[in-house]
Parts: sequence; structure tokens; C-alpha cells
Amino acid sequence: KHLYGLFHYNPMMLGLESLPDPTDTWEIIETIGKGTYGKVYKVTNKRDGSLAAVKILDPISDMDEEIEAEYNILQFLPNHPNVVKFYGMFYKADQCVGGQLWLVLELCNGGSVTELVKGLLKCGQRLEEAVISYILYGALMGLQHLHNNRIIHRDVKGNNILLTTEGGVKLVDFGVSAQLTSTRLRRNTSVGTPFWMAPEVSSS
Repeated sequence: KHLYGLFHYNPMMLGLESLPDPTDTWEIIETIGKGTYGKVYKVTNKRDGSLAAVKILDPISDMDEEIEAEYNILQFLPNHPNVVKFYGMFYKADQCVGGQLWLVLELCNGGSVTELVKGLLKCGQRLEEAVISYILYGALMGLQHLHNNRIIHRDVKGNNILLTTEGGVKLVDFGVSAQLTSTRLRRNTSVGTPFWMAPEVSSS
């Protein structure tokens, strides 16, 4: 099995049974959102009390290609202030409803840029130019880090740029990202969200 035709998938690396049980480390506090594949929760670390966010996919019988892609990229990508931190993947077995896959990430409790813009519009306000510049700078620094590690995001949009209450700007959601190899330094496929694509890369 190939991941987007770029490198081989090692079934031993992502064997669900080999992943640790999340309930040994994490405890769910509240629901904070709903993603493409399941709900997103705020969780606390039972050992040190730190907070994180977790995507829970259930029920799951096999590793979805996009989740597999995100896992492969996040686990090997060095930490950067403008890319969401990855705390690990866990598997909670449940014979009644099927297993749950937990993807634990840094908590970005400031919401997305899209939510920020919509909230301001409801109040009859807009983002100031200085704030737009600040957010774009953070997003571009995150993209530069990805590109330096031969990773292309391919779905940069407001929903995938999250904010923290401390003023952090973080790129998230690497489900359609691709890792370039030394023998293949460009991608010819078109993926992502159509409304956020440049006209020249849209075929229809």
C-alpha cells in the first residue's frame, strides 16, 4: 500500500493493536468541535494536568488514508511554533461499537481564523490590517517549516489556521498533505478545498 504514491506504508508501524490505550493518560473534559471524521474534544493529561485536543474517530476498522497521511507527517515533523504539536496516536478497543482512534494534538483554544472573521462580521467589524498581517506571517512561517521538511500542505484555508489565547498561529490538518522524496520533488495532483484554490489549479 502506498501513501499517495510517495512512499511505502509499513503495516507494522500503524498496527492499531500496537497503539497505547488513551484512557491510561487522557481524560475527556468537553466537546469543542466536529471534524470531517469525528468529534474533537478537550482532554486533560492525568499525570501532569496539561490540556490537549483529541480527534476521536469511531467506530474504525481500518486506518483511513487521510488519517494515515496526517499521522505519518506529524510524527516525523520537528516541532515549530507555527505548526500544531503532535502528542501521539492512541487506540481504544471496544468490541461492542468498534474501536476508537485518538489523535492527540496541541490545544488551540482561540478557534480558527474563519471563526474569528465570522464572529467579527456578526458584530459589524472586520479584521484590522495589522492583525491580518500577523496571522499571515505566522501561517507563512509554518508553511516555510513544512517546505523545509519537504512537505506540502495543499489545503491552507481559514479553518486550518488555528489561534491560541496566547496569540499563537498554528497550521493544522495534514490529511491531504504530501511528503516529497528526493526522487520526486513536485506534485501534479490537485487536492484541497475548491473555494480556496487558485483559479489556475482548478480544472473545472
